[in-house]
Amino acid sequence: MLARMLYFGDSLAACGAAALAVAILGTITWQGFAFACCTTLLWPLAAFSIGLYRSDQLAAWASAVTEIPRGFVAVLLITWPLFGIASALQLDQVVTLTFLTVGGIAALTGIARTVVRAGLHRAPELRQRTLILGSGVVAGQVVEKLNNNIQFGLVPVGIVDDDVHDIGTPDLPWLGRFADLDKVIEMQEIDRVIIAFSRASHEQLLESIRACRDAGVTVDVVPRLFEFLDGVRALDQVGGLPLLSIGTPMLTSASIAAKRVLDAVGAAALLILFSPVMIATAIAIKLESRGPVFFRQPRAGRRNTSFQLIKFRSMYIDAEQRKAEIAELNEAGDGVMFKIRVDPRVTRVGRFIRRFSLDELPQLFNVLKGEMSLVGPRPLIFPETAALEKEWHLRRLELRPGLTGPWQVYGRSQSPFQEMVRFDYQYVAGWSLARDVEILLATLPAVLSGRGAY
Repeated sequence: MLARMLYFGDSLAACGAAALAVAILGTITWQGFAFACCTTLLWPLAAFSIGLYRSDQLAAWASAVTEIPRGFVAVLLITWPLFGIASALQLDQVVTLTFLTVGGIAALTGIARTVVRAGLHRAPELRQRTLILGSGVVAGQVVEKLNNNIQFGLVPVGIVDDDVHDIGTPDLPWLGRFADLDKVIEMQEIDRVIIAFSRASHEQLLESIRACRDAGVTVDVVPRLFEFLDGVRALDQVGGLPLLSIGTPMLTSASIAAKRVLDAVGAAALLILFSPVMIATAIAIKLESRGPVFFRQPRAGRRNTSFQLIKFRSMYIDAEQRKAEIAELNEAGDGVMFKIRVDPRVTRVGRFIRRFSLDELPQLFNVLKGEMSLVGPRPLIFPETAALEKEWHLRRLELRPGLTGPWQVYGRSQSPFQEMVRFDYQYVAGWSLARDVEILLATLPAVLSGRGAY
């Protein structure tokens, strides 16, 4: 709701700023109308690209102050495009028109966003039902801060703890133990969980965080030594109390569309860029050993649907038949994956293209077909998918498997199966388009270094 209303306010602000600038300069013509329409479309797009519609941080709900630096960058981003549009439409006083419009956007957007937040703060149905994990003095301080800072929209409804402290515990109903957390979240319709100090073990807290994320509930953690964390700017603060927020990014239609556009455009560009390398690789494979150039294998895609993954063949054609003969050489000690550092089934060309991940370039065709993404969880074979035992392991199936991902950047073949699953879970649970771009940029040095590639 916050993101939608901010978008609506930004659109009105942009339209009003452009219309006012056109009226002041006396260019009320069809070109002026077209300029206003373009401005109305361009400003929300710039705001989205810079993250001005993110609503996963407490500060974004409470105030517009934290948006000012990003808003300034967004204004700078649209200045030249607006100048180009005004010039293309052959409007008079292009420079003045551009600066009047940009100045109007900066002023009216601030007003619009303030009005939006003021209205939403008065809507009781938009307040978040908040559960406190833990008890005692710190839990009491958390509840006091929430009650005194109603602009954050958090309403404490109860506590969950295995061992409730006698001193300082807030006057809230005890709703259950840590083992009951998933049921409490569902029955109490919890929107947010704040973890105060508790005697719970590390494993209990970790399972609690996973339960919250799987339920789509944002988690905030009061860090130890919080009295000395005033200089940590990455933390949200409620009345001076720092909270380390672990958000639950939602895969909205807009974010899914943006990811798909990145996949399609990126895959097409990479195919054009690497086409000479792919042709040379195909020729080398054909000259060294008989058999097809490409290797196709069924893999588990999004929602566990099957698709044919395409790679350059890096092994001799009888590799699958020889697998049983060399089973004792398997270096993967996880009982699931089959990895041999010096695999006798790999050809000389295959060893080279594996070293630099050239064998994976044909997967760009899978990306274009919508079966894979440029960035995503590792594409597993079905026996490996069957080894996913816990419910949180299956979160990796919510996104399309990727040509690259955190497993490619952090360890590649050196990562055991359990660690790879953890990488994938962290990626899916915290997905963002910016994270995809970061992983894409980190993939190149990882590939060139050859770390863990065999």
